[in-house]
Amino acid sequence: MDASEKLLLSLYKELKSEMTENILPFWMNQAYDVKTGSFFGQILHDETVVDVSTKGAVLNARILWTFSAAYNETGETVYLEFAEKAYQYFSTHFIDYQNGGVYWALNADGSISNGRKQIYAQAFAIYAFAEYYLASGEQDAILLASELYGFIEKYAFDPERNGYIEALSCEWEALEDLRLSEKDANEPKSMNTHLHILEAYTKLFEVWKDDDLGTSLHNLIQIHTDKILSAQNGHFNLFFDMDWNPKSKHYSFGHDIEGAWLLTEAARVLGVKAVTEKVEHLAVKMAGITLREGIANDGSLYNEGESAIITDYDRHWWPQAEAIIGFVNAWEISGNPEFLNAASSAWQFIKSHMRHPSGEWWWLVNERYEPDLTQDLAGAWKCPYHNTRCCIEIMKRVSRHFKSNKQELLKSLTE
Repeated sequence: MDASEKLLLSLYKELKSEMTENILPFWMNQAYDVKTGSFFGQILHDETVVDVSTKGAVLNARILWTFSAAYNETGETVYLEFAEKAYQYFSTHFIDYQNGGVYWALNADGSISNGRKQIYAQAFAIYAFAEYYLASGEQDAILLASELYGFIEKYAFDPERNGYIEALSCEWEALEDLRLSEKDANEPKSMNTHLHILEAYTKLFEVWKDDDLGTSLHNLIQIHTDKILSAQNGHFNLFFDMDWNPKSKHYSFGHDIEGAWLLTEAARVLGVKAVTEKVEHLAVKMAGITLREGIANDGSLYNEGESAIITDYDRHWWPQAEAIIGFVNAWEISGNPEFLNAASSAWQFIKSHMRHPSGEWWWLVNERYEPDLTQDLAGAWKCPYHNTRCCIEIMKRVSRHFKSNKQELLKSLTE
């Protein structure tokens, strides 16, 4: 066993433990509300539950995906039980059975707080339903996912200039304010929404081989490589007008490295050799740029940059998780040990600075490694999706690496 394989096994064991002993127990024991059969909408940094908070569609879809994926990877029935709880609440309360689609947010009692159809949220619901279908075999889940795909294509796709608009009203009509959050630019198209439609369509196509969906997925890959990815600097542009003119100059290191591996996965599921070859080349290139420009001396990933200068030095929780997957993905393609070492360094940083005493991770720490106490431990944007997915992806990839020698893997994991 060489040094790379020893490192892989170490990552496997430690990340599996992180998921099963730290992250998921928090969401099962502290974030689940037994009284309502749902998950709390907000938990503060000190573990105070805000039980009157609204419940976001993104948070709840990500929770459904998380427990479904954890069950699919481990076979532990407790995760399926929580996936079922999340599915029942989401399918009962978040689906707009009159107009179609997913509401953006609910009040704490389950009534509608904001019925707008943010396409980002529709995508995460597809992602979650497809994963839950794999876990449970629930036919209604795949039916809901396919219906949401149809709504996105019918109402959000731009047939003239390609791509997808950001948001529509509850009745799928035009809006003036299209922003996903207050910090986002009010532009009709964004990298972020397209990236997560890509993610959702990839998972859906994995379980539902619909020809039109395959065409949509292929098109989304091309949108990312030909319109969103900047040929000048190798980063994703973030916001665009209807004609795909970039409307921002800064870039997000976390989205770059996340997008690199999500594009690789999309190409793998699509199964077109020429597309896979193109995407793998770009994924390694993007990972290399992230490694050169976005990694601090401590192995962590900075938040944002512009013109090869760091503009946000904070270390947010989710880019650290995505860095591990993205760098392992680049190592798998290229064999360059620098990428595997970078993934290991990112994990060492997380262990040292990102872990919250509850088992979850801090939202962010600054350059002095001080956590931001104004940010949620759980909330509309703080969820178990990025860090749990990091653990699951590494477990999958290490298992795949040792596929030809399962006995060696099992022996090593029990030593």
